[in-house]
Amino acid sequence: MLRVAMQPRLALLLFLSLSSISLAQTLVGDGQADDTAALQALISAGGEVHLKRGTYRITQTLVCDLAQSGFTSITGAGVARILNAAAGPAIHVKGTHSSNADPKNIKPAVWEKERMPFLQGLEIMGAHAEADGIRATGTMQLTVTQCTVRQCRHGIHLTERNRNILISDCHLYQNTGIGVFYDEVNLHQSNITGSHISYCAGGGIVSRGGEVRNLHIGTCDIEANHAAETAPTANIMLDSTGGSIAEVAITGCTIQHSSKVADSANIRIHGAGKDASLQRRAGRETTREGNVTITGNVFSDVQFNLDIASSRGVVITGNTFWEGFQYDVRLADSEHIILADNNFDRNPRYLVNGFENAEKNGISLTTCHDCSITGNIISGVQRQRAALQVSQGYRLRISDNSILDSDGHGLLLDDCRQCMVKGNLIRDDRESNQKSKGLSIKVTGGESNLIEGNLLGAP
Repeated sequence: MLRVAMQPRLALLLFLSLSSISLAQTLVGDGQADDTAALQALISAGGEVHLKRGTYRITQTLVCDLAQSGFTSITGAGVARILNAAAGPAIHVKGTHSSNADPKNIKPAVWEKERMPFLQGLEIMGAHAEADGIRATGTMQLTVTQCTVRQCRHGIHLTERNRNILISDCHLYQNTGIGVFYDEVNLHQSNITGSHISYCAGGGIVSRGGEVRNLHIGTCDIEANHAAETAPTANIMLDSTGGSIAEVAITGCTIQHSSKVADSANIRIHGAGKDASLQRRAGRETTREGNVTITGNVFSDVQFNLDIASSRGVVITGNTFWEGFQYDVRLADSEHIILADNNFDRNPRYLVNGFENAEKNGISLTTCHDCSITGNIISGVQRQRAALQVSQGYRLRISDNSILDSDGHGLLLDDCRQCMVKGNLIRDDRESNQKSKGLSIKVTGGESNLIEGNLLGAP
């Protein structure tokens, strides 16, 4: 018999490989058998887990414990379905990263065993009322790509602490909870790109509390993430209550639906957060969180296209808006907001949707200061007191806007101080039986406002 000497490391790799093959052979993948134990054994062995075509039914969470398994990827090439018949996530990726993303603060073990857990080409489907898709805790560089999660509760659930997460080219569809859920998580540096997130009843992308920074949402289609039976949510919700959310960019997305759900919003920001520092709270009970850029998006068909409160440093530029059934933009208790070069329109092509001009549209600011509203086209606002309503504003600049063919007043300043209104075109040139009886500019109360150089239409 020929005997071949083998290095111990090679022998170990061969043993693990043969063990994986043996475990894989126990998988059934018919959607009926319980494949939990076989899948868990594969994942616990670490390395590359490649699932062939089939439906793999599980009855408890598959735990990817990176500290034990080492580097792990789970791929399904678009042909593997995991049917989660249990409460909780189908896959829970767990790491030990407990610091920030500064290289000097990352433990060697994270680089040697845990970095970049990788999930690709999987479909996860719920078969339990509390089944979730993917949960991540303590991970560094989690990458989820080309995956589908549907008929679960939450699609991707981010908890406790994570860093440097990539979610790309995914379909999160028809879930009863939230598509991507930042759940009281401490997470800096996360990107959500090129994905479809729709028909999730608890919201599309929702961040609540925690400490979230550097959240980038780009080139996604985000639609109809509301349900009549749930509390008001949004296609994108940033709620700092009890924590803080800041440094967010939302760019190049189509965000729309559902107008028939009460208080639905495309983007809703509640910036009132908690912080121990009196200086950060500036004498308030809560902070005003923000530093958000919203640019180059298409918004439509909700009660509020943008609903922003208690926020600071939000830039809204170069977007297209229509069908804001209560308002296109509602701003309250906020400062340092820039609303510039957006198109707010009532395009006749959308009359075919059967709403019969039910949408009101328009822009409302209440108790805001140090804001700039410039270069926008605001047209076709109906059944509002004014196309642009400003109440208790302070040090606002309103210039170079076109406010056209709208009901009520064109611009209403109510109890405003030290505001500048300059260079606006405000007219209603509709047929006489349609024209508003409002004024181009109406000012009530307030003091020390400068209004000059505007081109106004007749009342």
